[in-house]
Amino acid sequence: MDGLKKTLGFWDVLAVAVGAMISSGLFVLPGLAYAQTGPSVVLSYIFAGLACIPTLFSMAELATAMPKAGGDYFYIMRGFGPLLGTLSGFSSWFSLSLKSAFALIGMAAYIARIVPLDLNVIAICLCLFFVILNLLGVKEATRLQLFLVLGLAIILLLYFGIGISSINLSFFHPFVLNGIVGIFKTTAFVFISYAGLTHMVSLSEEIRDPGKNIPRALFTSLVFVVILYSLVIITTVGILPGTILKSSLTPISDTARIIGGRFMEILITTAAFLAFISTANAGIMAASRYPLGMSRDGILPEFLTKTNKFKVPYVSVLTTGLFIAFSLFFLPLELLIKVASCMLIILYLFANLGVVFFRESRIKSYKPSFYSPFYPYMQVTGVLIGIFLLIEMGSLIVFLTLLFMSFSWLWYKLFSRRRGMGNTALLYMLERIISKDKELASEKLHEELAHIVIEREGLIDATTLEIIKQADVLDIEEAITIDDLFDRVAVLLAERLKFKPELFLNAFKKRREVLVNIVERGVAIPHIFLREIERTHMVLVRARNGIIYPDGKKVWVAFILVGPATEREAHLKVLAVIAEIVQDCDFVNRCLVAENEEELIFNVLLAEKDGENSCQY
Repeated sequence: MDGLKKTLGFWDVLAVAVGAMISSGLFVLPGLAYAQTGPSVVLSYIFAGLACIPTLFSMAELATAMPKAGGDYFYIMRGFGPLLGTLSGFSSWFSLSLKSAFALIGMAAYIARIVPLDLNVIAICLCLFFVILNLLGVKEATRLQLFLVLGLAIILLLYFGIGISSINLSFFHPFVLNGIVGIFKTTAFVFISYAGLTHMVSLSEEIRDPGKNIPRALFTSLVFVVILYSLVIITTVGILPGTILKSSLTPISDTARIIGGRFMEILITTAAFLAFISTANAGIMAASRYPLGMSRDGILPEFLTKTNKFKVPYVSVLTTGLFIAFSLFFLPLELLIKVASCMLIILYLFANLGVVFFRESRIKSYKPSFYSPFYPYMQVTGVLIGIFLLIEMGSLIVFLTLLFMSFSWLWYKLFSRRRGMGNTALLYMLERIISKDKELASEKLHEELAHIVIEREGLIDATTLEIIKQADVLDIEEAITIDDLFDRVAVLLAERLKFKPELFLNAFKKRREVLVNIVERGVAIPHIFLREIERTHMVLVRARNGIIYPDGKKVWVAFILVGPATEREAHLKVLAVIAEIVQDCDFVNRCLVAENEEELIFNVLLAEKDGENSCQY
């Protein structure tokens, strides 16, 4: 299984998030939304953005804990199991693909005014272009995305800057047409305008420093888009008469013609075109990571994991492109976009519940770089908002969504290669609630999350990781002197590496004066080189009542490293990693309370650097 290359920085991720949002939600929906609630449509857009905040916090936490391809699918799979994971994966993949198809149709409509070709033919050609662009590398695709979003933002801010002086305040009276209920119904209606916000987390595996860049990009993009939407909608409502606005499918262009004539209309048309391009590009980029994540877990065929020389999952990109092309010809896009919106709200519910499940499971290796504030009130609020929005979607859309869920369930039952249910945060939580003695959940999730944290932090290289994972553990209850410890380690190494104990014991004695001084923060790090052995080996010692040194000093944990003289560089790398690990002031305490050898090893792997604090032993 090939990992994906980490090439995306903050600005790249921001461009994907913003570009995935601004399209039909701004250039088509305002007129239809105005017809439902009047000038208070401005509040509906703001409320829809605010409704995203709880889920934004939850997704930021989950994405920094598990920055893997597939984003929300990946952590829903680990939180709730493969059945709901299958549903979420298909939901995200289809909804993003259909949103991209809708954007391609919008682009094709503009091009068709100039080129006398069928709308679907133009859309297929555009789809092929974006697929090829994504195959060349995610960095190349995001460079285009950054350019598109920058151009779009400049034009829309210019639209507000020129139009603000022409706003007629009388157009805002009466402000509310159908009361507070109308405002909230319209909020559910325009919620799709923010649907692309969190899908940038599907690119988490390709983001540099995800612990910082994912939360920053999520929150910055939401604030930016809410402000941009508000400014544009205020300008539009204040200039375009309500009788025209409520029936217009091109409200921004109609307003631009009033404030700046033909030139401004062309400029806004250009902005709309850039918006549709950015949505289509971001959609294909993000959607293609869902089949990749699902195939890694055995939900979809394994060949979807293949990557090209640019570390792009090319089979997944091509499959997504084919699905979009198919939908352009055969699927009723408007209805399916509404169903996709309903599925997105369901995914938002799962994201908020997922944070609760992972936190309450108390899995030690669940270590996000960002923690949602106001837990669990933030998540409860997110769930209640999601339920409210689902109710406002209408019974027909919910029914069609249930049909889609049935399809997902059937696929899971008939085609999934792996269907084990023990690998979930939900079962960990149930285990903790029902009985501390009864083991309901496997340790696979704990181990998988631990490896993700190690990969995310980049502290431990693959070779060092294997040395630590394969270390022998000596768990000693009584107090022991350092010389007695060397005797016991020599016997263990002799048995493990098939040499006589004297080989190791003599090496320890020769370097005894040096070895007893290699102590830091309650941890001993003695190490020796031997010509006779072929590979580096580690013995991890936990002495609950201390390892006693000749001067009376005590340590409680010891890393004893034995390496071949020909591999000094690798040996020193391991020592450097251990030196970083012991900077965690709570490291010794956590080792002393670890329940078993496996937990002790994971405490080593998951130790945090804490060099700024003073440790007392």
